[in-house]
Amino acid sequence: MIHTAITWLTDVIFRLGYVGITLLMALESSLVPFPSEVVLPPAGYLAAQGRMSVPLVVGAGLLGSMIGALFNYFLAAKLGRPLLHKYGTYLLIKEAKLVRAEEFFRRHGAISMFIGRLIPVIRQLISLPAGVAKMRLDLFAIYTALGAGIWCAILTYIGWYLGRHATVVAEFDQLVAQYAGRATLALAPLVAIVIVVYVLRQRSRKRRSSEDGDSSGISEPGSVEDRAGE
Repeated sequence: MIHTAITWLTDVIFRLGYVGITLLMALESSLVPFPSEVVLPPAGYLAAQGRMSVPLVVGAGLLGSMIGALFNYFLAAKLGRPLLHKYGTYLLIKEAKLVRAEEFFRRHGAISMFIGRLIPVIRQLISLPAGVAKMRLDLFAIYTALGAGIWCAILTYIGWYLGRHATVVAEFDQLVAQYAGRATLALAPLVAIVIVVYVLRQRSRKRRSSEDGDSSGISEPGSVEDRAGE
């Protein structure tokens, strides 16, 4: 069945070209449970055969990812909070928890978007809390594009690599799953480094802010004492 789906998708992508990639990736980044692993690797495979262009495949995949992510963002921004307020008690979501979650995303939304786009399953859902918290749209777009661009490039390269090595189509889906799993594991150290650097920078900013606050509260020599003695 998977082999049939891969063959069909390859045919669809070849017929519709980059528009087909964009539409399928827009579905993948929206609420539709449609894996990107069955879209970009076949396109990369076609690129290895000279029937498509790798940069244009990545660009079309990124464009589709952005369309789907923005759809989720605006949907959540429009309907998310009212629905959570109305039905949150049935989902065991208290008002205080909702407020804390929104505050967290306002403060750390950028890094959350970037990392979330690199993690399976989460990449399809991370736009929803961003919309509920009404994250700044420019930051949302930038960090979504960074994370989605990396993942699109990885999947396209996997397909291109398999195409260059003349992999038979019958083995293609299994090898894509295998290499995509390896890529996800390989991204783990990158994600860890990004988190560590971000935490250290946040602590450094808080420390500098605290020091600046303390220094501004120190009165000039003799000012307070002199006025008290007058």
